[in-house]
Amino acid sequence: MITDEVWKLPAIVDRFLSFRAAIPLAQEQIGVMMSILKSRAQPVEKFMDLGCGDGILGATILGEYPSSRGVLIDFSEPMLEQAHQQLKEYSEQLTFMNLDYGDAAWVNSIQTHGPFDAIVSGYSIHHQPDARKHPVYEEIFSLLKPGGWFINIEHIAAESQLAVDLFNNHIIEARYALEQKNGGTKTKQEIADIYMKRPDKDANILLPVNTQCDWLREIGYEEVDCYFRVYELAVFGGRKPNRQSKIENRK
Repeated sequence: MITDEVWKLPAIVDRFLSFRAAIPLAQEQIGVMMSILKSRAQPVEKFMDLGCGDGILGATILGEYPSSRGVLIDFSEPMLEQAHQQLKEYSEQLTFMNLDYGDAAWVNSIQTHGPFDAIVSGYSIHHQPDARKHPVYEEIFSLLKPGGWFINIEHIAAESQLAVDLFNNHIIEARYALEQKNGGTKTKQEIADIYMKRPDKDANILLPVNTQCDWLREIGYEEVDCYFRVYELAVFGGRKPNRQSKIENRK
């Protein structure tokens, strides 16, 4: 089985959603995303959530910009179903698309829905081979309006073994606490074994955040930075230059 295909399995999706509370500083990461978007002079009118999962990022954007319209993309039908259920009150404003952006042809399917004020992604692009990540960032750039933001909440490669160990320990401790809170009987060692041997682990193709930020700069994004980082998690991205500001800068 191709490693990222596990995300098409309902059991894997359910387990991820049930344990998402174990992600360190998950709310803060989304908060950083929203702080970046709110730095815009104009409200977000049109957005895309790439690899949307259950739609948490799209839901957050809609909470701040309730009249915005969004396109939510995922190649996992179980995830799209979760997103559709979670966001049914906004159904008339949203388009759900079952697309695999690992295939460059995905852009052809989305062109008529853009361009976008914001494209966001959460824990998704790291499943792509490194050779595919750079083209994905180029494709995202092409779909943004001038002044539009790309923000990636992502699983990245740590630069030290200690950071890897701290991240794994945090997840295991948090999942064990959830097990106890929910009246489960698994020991901490059992939780650790399940986590370290999880079937979706091989789908993680991690890359340092600095490398990815350098790629964004090469493509042409501005204001590129890693705006948040904890262990193996980061919030990074950049903005497509505003054409008007570039013209003014040349004067």
